Amino acid sequence: MKKLTQKDKKYLGRDVPASPVEIVGAKGNFLYESNGKKYIDFLMGWNVGNVGWNVEEINEKIRKFRGPTYVNPYYLYKSWVELAEILAKILPGKLTKSFRATGGTEAVEIALQAAMSHTKRSRFLSIEGSYHGHSLGAMSVGDSAFRKHYKNLLPGCYKIKPPLDAKAGKKVEEFLKKRNIAGFILEPIICNLGVLAPEKEFFEIVQKACKKYGTLLIIDEVATGFGRTGKLFASEHYNLKPDIICLGKAITGGYGALAATVMTEKVAKSMEYDFSFYSTFGWHPLNVEAAIANIKFLLKYKPWENAIKMGKYFEKRLKAMKFKYPAEIRIKGLAIGVQFKEKGYAVEIVKKCMAKGLLFSELGPYIFTLFPALNIDKKTADQGLNILERCL
Repeated sequence: MKKLTQKDKKYLGRDVPASPVEIVGAKGNFLYESNGKKYIDFLMGWNVGNVGWNVEEINEKIRKFRGPTYVNPYYLYKSWVELAEILAKILPGKLTKSFRATGGTEAVEIALQAAMSHTKRSRFLSIEGSYHGHSLGAMSVGDSAFRKHYKNLLPGCYKIKPPLDAKAGKKVEEFLKKRNIAGFILEPIICNLGVLAPEKEFFEIVQKACKKYGTLLIIDEVATGFGRTGKLFASEHYNLKPDIICLGKAITGGYGALAATVMTEKVAKSMEYDFSFYSTFGWHPLNVEAAIANIKFLLKYKPWENAIKMGKYFEKRLKAMKFKYPAEIRIKGLAIGVQFKEKGYAVEIVKKCMAKGLLFSELGPYIFTLFPALNIDKKTADQGLNILERCL
């Protein structure tokens, strides 16, 4: 472990040092370390493994793949059409045209470019403290703290501060009235703010204002999509009809690197005639096979129904726990955020739980999040929650 850590530090670029856990295997709700230690995974790759790891039914379909190693983006490929058609049928609203990407950041980049191309505007509105990726464009509409490090991010990117209630909705409307905002981008349930759920009045005001003033509503479902919040897509909680939606992470369940930006036909035409987007490895053939197998598995078993039931159980257990400091618990399906006013307490809990065999993550010094597999059973949930309770 020590030698590997030293080599990792020497050869790999990271923003923070690697956690001292060497993962060599994964199955269901568990990760396995090189020394044989088993961990309960309440992180799932930050909403990647929504149906757990190494699901045999999905693995079997991927193993049968006999397609091409690679297909040039300008050729026809049947499975690209199949995946795009599946997405068009299950997404909310009139989202029919898929643009191919390799990850969530790239999906957001496509959305921003499409909004500028369609509206002929260059400004954006987003939620303060949010996260949409790590490219220059995605950081521009993310947390304002990015601008401390990168002074040349996109200009004209404005932020709305939570709470996201009717008052905040009116603030959004005031921005949009100027008719110079290309797109308003946000997660429907904001995982990177500790599972912050906007009030319904907020989205009612915002959706009408976007339509009235010609601003595209861009919904980032990279983290919330494919069942995480108790709906197939979190947009369904608010009856949202976005102009553009960004997908990634759980679209393949971790079996491949793939993302998508799906938009209405009207918006897509702007990209076709005025601009385009090229991704060398967008929708790589093997990854497409993984995405199709994973989505069909999701649609067959509907694990978001279990997420609703188990989310209530997690809420019951967490509210009964005796944290050292007052805790605000926010739960939507199996997207779970716990926030404290005491700085560092969340980090302390995460570290103690890791040592005891439970993995999840902190969001800065005040929040930790839990994202278990959607099909988790009560026995495994109890095993993890018992460890958490012992580490308070």
